[in-house]
Amino acid sequence: MSTDLKPLDASTPRVQGTSVRLGDRIFRNLTRGAGIFVLVLMAAIGAFLVWKAIPAFQNNSGNFFTTQEWFPDAKPPVFGIAALAFGTAISSIMAMVIALPIAIGTALFIAYYANRRISSSLGFVIDVLAAVPSIIYGLWGLEVLMTHMDGITRWLNDYLGFIPLFKNDIGIYTKSIFIASVVLAIMILPTISALSREVFVQVPRAHREAAIALGATRWEMIRMTVLPYARSGILGASILGLARAVGETLAVTLVIGNSVKIPDNIFSPAYTMASVIANQFPEATSLHRSALIEVALILLMITFVINVIARLLVWKVTGGQRVVVQE
Repeated sequence: MSTDLKPLDASTPRVQGTSVRLGDRIFRNLTRGAGIFVLVLMAAIGAFLVWKAIPAFQNNSGNFFTTQEWFPDAKPPVFGIAALAFGTAISSIMAMVIALPIAIGTALFIAYYANRRISSSLGFVIDVLAAVPSIIYGLWGLEVLMTHMDGITRWLNDYLGFIPLFKNDIGIYTKSIFIASVVLAIMILPTISALSREVFVQVPRAHREAAIALGATRWEMIRMTVLPYARSGILGASILGLARAVGETLAVTLVIGNSVKIPDNIFSPAYTMASVIANQFPEATSLHRSALIEVALILLMITFVINVIARLLVWKVTGGQRVVVQE
């Protein structure tokens, strides 16, 4: 039996190769279509918000960005986001101050101090915390945290009361910016910790081994090689945590007190941009609803810019490797 193989010439059909090339083209077009769909969807959402916010733009008798009052149903209507923006900013910044050092410390422990078993277990717990629905955090803050924070809030008032933000002349400690900030801090901690951990493990092994070889302790190695290398990534992770804090709705609505005014201290109730939408939208009239949609438009723009900046910073450190964190 002859086993001679004839070479393929140019006229011989390449069925398998053609099939692969056709499949590549189909898959490439499908993925391109999915990307275009996402962009079109984002543009459609933005256009919808702008269209629905037009009545609020046209009928507001106050300055939307500087007015503290919120009376969209008054005659004439006057409303602005000054008080809402203040509540959003102060609660988010306080949450960052509380969460950032704990998150960075946890990420460093997992990356450089814990053994493999503890590192895996603790990393799993952090991922689970990132996936917990926000309403659970809100209910926990309302039923547990708020009833056990009286001592801390009184201590802050007694020893830091010379600072206006910590001075509480009324002596009543219930729903407030402070409680909302603690809840937000617990919510954003897993996000910052998980992203920081991924950034820390990107530090080249040669840099770390060189520091150890020169006689550096583990802390000195982290201070001289890990933290400088991961600085942009830590900043990006922090900004992503800030973005979640800015946009958080249900948990904040349950514990912040929902009062449209710029508070005198952190123990007073307030409103955030997200919580006012959730709290008032179901019963809002046409113009009131348009005003809330205008708030949503501004909130979308803020969170979009924050997320873009954060992703660019994280991408700069990780070299374009995708880091996935459940939110």
